[in-house]
Amino acid sequence: MYIAMQHVFLISPVMVIMTQVALSFRRGFLAAGLTFLGAGVALAQQQMPPPAVTVAELQAKDVPLTYEYAARISAFRSVQVRARVNGILLKRNFTEGAEVKAGDVLFLIDPAPYEAALASAQAQLQQAQAQLGQAEREERRATELFNQRVGSEKSRDDAVSARELAEAAVAAAKAGIQTAELNLSYTKVTAPINGLTSLEQVSEGSLVGATGETSLLTQITQLDPVYVNFSFSDAEAAEVRRILATQDVRLGDARLKVKISFGDGSDYEQEGEVDFASNSLDLETGTLQARAVVTNPQRRLLPGQFVRATIMGVSLPGAIVVPEMAMMQGPQGQFVYTVDAEGNARINPVVTGQKVEGGWIVQSGLQAGDKVITEGVIKVRPGAPVNPTPAAAPAANAQPAAPANGQAENAAVTK
Repeated sequence: MYIAMQHVFLISPVMVIMTQVALSFRRGFLAAGLTFLGAGVALAQQQMPPPAVTVAELQAKDVPLTYEYAARISAFRSVQVRARVNGILLKRNFTEGAEVKAGDVLFLIDPAPYEAALASAQAQLQQAQAQLGQAEREERRATELFNQRVGSEKSRDDAVSARELAEAAVAAAKAGIQTAELNLSYTKVTAPINGLTSLEQVSEGSLVGATGETSLLTQITQLDPVYVNFSFSDAEAAEVRRILATQDVRLGDARLKVKISFGDGSDYEQEGEVDFASNSLDLETGTLQARAVVTNPQRRLLPGQFVRATIMGVSLPGAIVVPEMAMMQGPQGQFVYTVDAEGNARINPVVTGQKVEGGWIVQSGLQAGDKVITEGVIKVRPGAPVNPTPAAAPAANAQPAAPANGQAENAAVTK
């Protein structure tokens, strides 16, 4: 036992020395390998070419603006057809829900009492005319006797007054005839406008009156054209006024177009025009009421229908539009990469406005002539050189493709 322990103590120092030598040799080999690897990486970086990117040169141009709102359709005109005289409703001359023209006879009220009233008025006129003739003869006779100093002045004056009263009676009789003729004409209830009829409110054979609930016979709604009612914020109104002011045009005088789209995304084939904009804010909603007129020959737009109204006709002069693929979001806000005169990538913070066709309107941060990177952004580093290639001009009738790759790259890049 003692002898074995001596052997162990004699061997241990030798083993320690050998282990230290091995470790030193391993550290030296590892350091040499890392030094060689680092030199290779540095050399590879020096030899790597600048990344290829696609750039678009910004240009100032007039950009058409659009504003989209929820809207509701209302009838151009909606008229209640009412009876204007009392009587029995004899006949209905239209099909409920059918289209009628202005002047068409819709209902017939019993005309017999009004025909008799007209005949009586005509007889009263004849009687008044006969009395007028007699009064004129009496006046001439009294005047001749007075001139011959046979009749008295009072007799002459009485004859003149009688003639004047007879003339007034004739005028009243003529007015009575006009009233009787009007009442007789009112027995034929006609359509005041073109449009579609509703259900009849009083059936044939009923007694209708000139006042009260029994006077309402039906309702006519004009659906061509129709009104499109919508509202917009005061900020948007101020923006439109500011743009129109640069063109010496007032908001009320601007001919703004309206495009209608339905809930399923389909577009209405007819365009309308804004014909009214309120000059005061709605106290409940804080918005301005507006209205457009749209033709509706096929009756596709119905009162009460909800649609989307896109307002067109406003252009922003000298605007700069940055492609959507170039826009990125960082901790400090939105920015884009631009290529300077030396071919290096630079970060430009931007403030954008409304989204339009082709990208976003830039309010500040860019100017005409700047070259923004639209593709290859993920390989770009601020201040590093790049190899820019101009973007191909889009075809005139080509639809904008979904920027799947560009959006993926933009999402991966942060400031």
